[in-house]
Amino acid sequence: MLEVQGLSARYGHVEALRPVDLYVGNGELVAVLGPNGAGKSTLMRALMGLVPTQGRVHFRGSEVPRHNPAAAAAMGLVLVPEGRGIFGPMTVADNLELGAYLLKRDKAELARRHERVLSLFPRLQERRAQVAGSLSGGEQQMLAVGRALMSQPKMLLLDEPSLGLAPRITEEILEKLAVLNREGLPIMLVEQKAPLALKLARRVYVMSVGSIAAEIDPRTIKSHDELARFYLG
Repeated sequence: MLEVQGLSARYGHVEALRPVDLYVGNGELVAVLGPNGAGKSTLMRALMGLVPTQGRVHFRGSEVPRHNPAAAAAMGLVLVPEGRGIFGPMTVADNLELGAYLLKRDKAELARRHERVLSLFPRLQERRAQVAGSLSGGEQQMLAVGRALMSQPKMLLLDEPSLGLAPRITEEILEKLAVLNREGLPIMLVEQKAPLALKLARRVYVMSVGSIAAEIDPRTIKSHDELARFYLG
């Protein structure tokens, strides 16, 4: 599904991502964990072509063009960025419609996708006419995920979806991601709340100083101390 070979990235003269190799298989939910500054967000941006990179990214058998986020999105690789990236002055409904910009006026399909997203996140149904900037943090994250789903992604990349959210809301959103994954949507998840990510993921990559430090099976992690060993080396 997604295969990454020797992917590296720089911000100016600073090497933010050292050559990384990883893969996500069909139907997998893979988590990427690691301390702040490990390169997790840079990895997600690099996969989408949002930062200058070297290396190769293959998705569904085709190479993803470098430095071309629109091409990556058209291939079905869709990122929900850290910070959500919603358009605050626009309504919830309009934000969702932006996610389906490739539909080219297919109103029936647009309505079907709206219905699907609103059934997954009923709170958005209640707030369709409300401007997005007035939503709570949790509702904004639901909107960000919903907007990504409007494009009918072949794979969903999520960067810190729990950032700044209350534990109850975090669990609610991650439960929805689990539902999507059970329905067959591959997901790659960057998450600071390691225990929650370990419950969801089939496999976990641990990053440190811009590279993959370990690949682990969540079922083998028995304690916080053992997880800390992977973080600290």
